Amino acid sequence: MFWSQAERFAFNELSVFSLRGETFLASPLSPLWAWLVGFLCSLLIGGAAYWKGSLTRSGWVAAVAVGTLLFALGNLVWFACLIAFFVSSSVLSKWKRYVKRQAEASYEKSGGRDAWQVAANGLPGTLLCVAHAIWPSPLWLVSFVGIMAAVNADTWATEIGGLSRFRPRSILSGKPVPTGTSGGVSLLGTAASVVGAGFIGVSAWICLYLSSGSATDATGMAQSSNLELLKVGVVLVLSAAIGGTIGAFVDSLLGATLQRMYRCTVCGSVVERQQHCGKPTEFVRGIRWMNNDAVNIISSLFGAVVALGIGLIYYQTTIF
Repeated sequence: MFWSQAERFAFNELSVFSLRGETFLASPLSPLWAWLVGFLCSLLIGGAAYWKGSLTRSGWVAAVAVGTLLFALGNLVWFACLIAFFVSSSVLSKWKRYVKRQAEASYEKSGGRDAWQVAANGLPGTLLCVAHAIWPSPLWLVSFVGIMAAVNADTWATEIGGLSRFRPRSILSGKPVPTGTSGGVSLLGTAASVVGAGFIGVSAWICLYLSSGSATDATGMAQSSNLELLKVGVVLVLSAAIGGTIGAFVDSLLGATLQRMYRCTVCGSVVERQQHCGKPTEFVRGIRWMNNDAVNIISSLFGAVVALGIGLIYYQTTIF
C-alpha cells in the first residue's frame, strides 16, 4: 500500500478510515446498536417501498439485508448512498408512468424490484463494504460511490430519458430506435445520467460532513478540518459523476451488443422478455446468460473502477 499503517485506518468498530492524518466517519454507535438501527431503518424504508409497490416481497427481504450490512459494517455514508439511489429511482419510476408504459412492455422486468434486481444493484457495493470492514481504506468507499452512481445514472437515464419528445438513437449506429430499446440513448437521458451520478456523490459528501461531527482519530483527538472534508467531498463527487456516467454508458453499450434479446412473433418488436403480446418470443442475439441484471452488475463495476482510478490519482498526488 502507498500509505502507512497509521494513516490507513483508525478504529471505531471498523467504520472509520484515515486520510492524510485526518479521520472520518467514526460511528457513535456500539456494534450491537449499529446492527439494530441498520436493521430497523432498512425494515421500515423497505416496508414503505413494498407498500407502495416499489419492491416485491423478495425484494424487501433483500433490501433489508443489504441496508443492514451497509449501516452496520459501514456507516451513514454507505447507507445513505443506497437510500439516495433507491428513493430517487422509485420516485422517478412512478413519475408519469402512463407515458412510459409502452417502453416498459419491452423490459425484462417492470414494476416492483425483486430480490435479483436488488442484488444486482446492491450486492457489489455490499461486498466492498464487507472488504472495508476487514481492510479499512478510503478507496473502498470511493469505489462504492462509483457503483451506486452507475446504477443511479442508468436508472435516471431510463426513467427520465423515456419522457423525451425525441426518439432515442442507437449507441452503435446513431439511427433512431423505439423508446425503451436496449442500447438506445437520448440527449435528455444522457443529461439525466450525469445528474443522477452526481447526485450520489453529493449525497455522500453531505453525509460525510454530517458524520464528521462524530469522527475522532485513534487517540480520540481533533476532528476533521473543513478544508480536508471539502477536498474529500470533491473527490467523491467527481468519482461519482465521472464513474457513474461511464458506467451508464457501458450499460447502454452492453445492452446494444451482448445483452440477450428476443423478437416478438406477433408484433416483431425486439424485447428483453421471453414472452410478449401473450406469446413466447424468439432469441435473436446476445449471450444467453447476459440478462439485464448481469448488465447492471458489470456496468456498475466499470463505475467502481473509474471511481477508484480517480481516488488513486488523489491519494497518490498533491493535485488538491
